[in-house]
Order: sequence, then structure tokens, then C-alpha cells
Amino acid sequence: MAHGQSEAAEAIGVAFFSGAAERLDEEHRAVYGDLVLSSLNAAARRKLEAMMKSGYQFQSEFARGYVAKGRQEGSLEAKAQAVLAFLDARGLEVPAEVRERVLASADLDELDRWIRRAATIGDARELLATTDS
Repeated sequence: MAHGQSEAAEAIGVAFFSGAAERLDEEHRAVYGDLVLSSLNAAARRKLEAMMKSGYQFQSEFARGYVAKGRQEGSLEAKAQAVLAFLDARGLEVPAEVRERVLASADLDELDRWIRRAATIGDARELLATTDS
């Protein structure tokens, strides 16, 4: 925290995610990982994000899991937005309960089904009626 705003910030982030986190239990890794990231300056956070996106292979299991979780959350959000965009593009009014359910989904397969259904339904409420198709 003391050096997160300094030129050493990037090295601090890499050191934590590349090995230091491995020595902690899961709960502490999550808490300290969040603390480390929130303590880093914006340039260091951008650099770590770029490393993650560029295919950099973190050495620690924690860092690999952290990146995988972030990617899954990004995929969920992107697919949920795709469902809503599809409905909107078709001119269908999306009630609040449908919007909330779509945005709350944590199931990539469900969101994929909803994307396909959004192409054929006549009313946005039908999206939630069944997930069989």
C-alpha cells in the first residue's frame, strides 16, 4: 500500500500475483488481491490488465484463477448485454423483471439460449417462459 502509487507499483502487482498469493488460503488471497489492486496506481493496474489480456502466463494458481474468473464475468456481462441489445434492436419493450433476470444470469449456456430465443420471440417476457430452445 505504501508503494502502490510509486514507480514500483507494477512490480508489486506482478510479485503478488506471480507467487506471493500462493502462500495464502483462498479467503486471504481474495482479500489481499483486492487490497493490492486497489492500492496500485492507474498505470500499474492498466499494465497488469494488459499483461492478462496479452496472454501472459501467470505462474501462480491464484493469478490464473483470478484472470479466469474475470474473463468469465466479462463473458457473462457481454452475453447479457447482447440479449438485451437484440431485443432492443427488434423493437421489443423489455420489462424491468426481464432485464434484471438477464443481467443477473450466471449461466453462459442460458445466456446463449436467450440470445437465440431473442431472434424469434414476439414479446420479451417469452424469453423467460422456457429455456428449452
